[in-house]
Amino acid sequence: MAQWQDLLKLDSDLQGRVSQLYDERKFPREIRHYLCVLIESQNWDLAAVDENTASTCFYALLLCLDEQWNRSVQENNILQGPDFPGMKDYLLKHFGGEPLKLAVVLSECLKEEKKILASASEAQGCNSPAVDQKWRELDNKVNELKQKTAEVKKEMKSLEFLNENIDFIQKTWQSQVEQNIGLAQSQAVVEGECLKRTNRITQTKQMVLQQIVNILKLAQEVVLTLTDVELPEWKCRQQMACIGSPVDTCLDHLQKWFTTVAEVLLQVREQLQKLQDQNKKYNSTDDSSPTGPMAEIENFTLSLFKNLLLNALVVEKQPIMSSLPHRPLILKTRVRFTVSVRFLANLPEFKCLLKVKPVFDMDVEEAKTVKGFRHFDFNSDDGKVLDVDTPHGGLVAEFGHMSLKESKAKSKGSNESLTVTEELHIIKFVTVFQHAGLEFDIEASSLPVVVISSTNQVVSAWASVMWCNMLSTSEPKNLSLFIDPPPLAWQQLSQVLSWQFLSVGQRELDEYQLSMLSDRIVDDPDGLVYWSKFSKNENAWIWIDGILDLIKKHLVDLWRDGFIMGFVSRERTRLLLQEKQAGTFLLRFSESSKDGAITFSWVEHSKGDTHVHAVEPYTKMELLNMSLPNIIYNYSLRAQKSMHSPLLYLYPDIPKDTAFGRYYNINHVETSAPKKVVHPYVHRTLVPVSENPTPPPSPPGEMVIMDVDVDTRLEEHHQELFSDLLNLPELPDLMTYQDMASSQTNFVDLYNTF
Repeated sequence: MAQWQDLLKLDSDLQGRVSQLYDERKFPREIRHYLCVLIESQNWDLAAVDENTASTCFYALLLCLDEQWNRSVQENNILQGPDFPGMKDYLLKHFGGEPLKLAVVLSECLKEEKKILASASEAQGCNSPAVDQKWRELDNKVNELKQKTAEVKKEMKSLEFLNENIDFIQKTWQSQVEQNIGLAQSQAVVEGECLKRTNRITQTKQMVLQQIVNILKLAQEVVLTLTDVELPEWKCRQQMACIGSPVDTCLDHLQKWFTTVAEVLLQVREQLQKLQDQNKKYNSTDDSSPTGPMAEIENFTLSLFKNLLLNALVVEKQPIMSSLPHRPLILKTRVRFTVSVRFLANLPEFKCLLKVKPVFDMDVEEAKTVKGFRHFDFNSDDGKVLDVDTPHGGLVAEFGHMSLKESKAKSKGSNESLTVTEELHIIKFVTVFQHAGLEFDIEASSLPVVVISSTNQVVSAWASVMWCNMLSTSEPKNLSLFIDPPPLAWQQLSQVLSWQFLSVGQRELDEYQLSMLSDRIVDDPDGLVYWSKFSKNENAWIWIDGILDLIKKHLVDLWRDGFIMGFVSRERTRLLLQEKQAGTFLLRFSESSKDGAITFSWVEHSKGDTHVHAVEPYTKMELLNMSLPNIIYNYSLRAQKSMHSPLLYLYPDIPKDTAFGRYYNINHVETSAPKKVVHPYVHRTLVPVSENPTPPPSPPGEMVIMDVDVDTRLEEHHQELFSDLLNLPELPDLMTYQDMASSQTNFVDLYNTF
């Protein structure tokens, strides 16, 4: 329950990640909520690999829902309370026959929840006490501004009362003197009292002005911190988040600070105006202050206010196509993309005040100087009004149906031309601020985008996006970066590569995996990686991206849970396995397949010799037909008319079924119950099998997918031979892996006999 309660305290962006987590797994979040205590008390990791434990945990959930429903009935809270029967029906319908599936879902969700909490902790303080301290200090300064402004408003009310009081005395006393000559002798006393009050008014006015000056000095310090430190740091975090970094890009803190300071400056200006109005009303000529005339103070206030608002418009969500959710900043012509902007000074008077218009490549010098630089227009560039349409009331405009079309005219610049995927563009958002006598233009720019015309260019475009955002972190952005692209330090590149695997497979690269990549990519003595090596001539990125795609489509679970060693050379594979017990194997990515492939290597000890074998890598096409866990489960070597599995222990010493049991697909594992024969065909299966590699081949022996399909001429003999098996009743849904293994053994024995 503690974990769920911590999740409920997170901001809206992280709450969205929690919702997405359960939506993707089709598990209602309300069940997680109302059963949070019981769910967090169960060992779902064990249940995910043990069917008996899974069943026990599953029925515990059902029992808890029954108890909750009975309690609602007793308390007459049926209509207002949660739909506990509906939750129970959902669990029974979707997991009643597969409690193991539920265990896997909850095991994964609980792990992901911990990661979300960890990222929230990192975002709040970036795991740095110094950042926490800096934000606390800024919070204190902003709160001090609010407090001091409230004190000024209070003093202004006092000043107004004094002015009204002395004005009343002067006017009423003069009229009384005119009516009663005898009061003239008291006029000197009254004038003396008025003089005292006038002096007090002057002192109060000077004190108010001094307070305003102090507020403006503190406001100046805060504005500089926001515009020159906090906002650039947020933009840098957003840049890194766009290329896979797990940093948080929530704008709640910045919006609170920008809004408060803007409100303070408006209130200061309002108090200055009241002070001027009082001077005019009561014929006061005192327009002095310890630091200069009142007009100078007002100009300084407006200068701070304008500087703050010029930086308040930000691109909250960078341009992104829904078809490439993990790869923003890549836009395809005539394909819809989304981008949103937010105004951080979220004051009620600014609602519907600003109309933002997108402009493509506005004031881009490269459009004139780079040869062949392409020009684009929006299919629709209508502006949008910043309105309060978010759960937390932010001033946001979302452009959800934007697309680009290429103009025919191209630049005739004399400089070197760029390829399509190296050409960088900018989308600017412009608006005019008009309020309280002020008028000025405000604009915000997106990060550089790459515009492609074919999906085949996505891989190269993403390499450009990563390279650009690691190098170009200042503003304005260098859109001609790839005319002569600077190199990246391996430390920088290795980090962004690791983020790609975290983004796609929820697990970063470790030091050993990065070391193998370094050996392949880095050949510079200073540890620099050149663009030509990474994504031009040798194009190491194509190979890495193929592996990322392989993980995304077929290996997410195995990669996330750490069962794939992945990046390990053949030599290191041999060193790791040679001292292990026979049947120990590891999973590694192919070093030669550009499209992404995975293989497994295992060790065999025979007559005092040690051999390390490897199967021909499995491609995406092959993994479409059978999952890698099922391939590992069924993989066999054929030698001398016998078959045996060489894969027993996942490196270092994890029994194969312990590691992969939760991933086996019962409907496709070849040990499932024999299906009823449909005449005139006999059921066939795909069995991963290789010839026994003795001695070990170099390169590794070819993997053969053998179709076990019986010749129709022997059908009658098969029917007779397998009649006992084929006429068995269907096995129950919840069949253990041990039962299936036994069934597979019997079938193989009979097959070999035949």
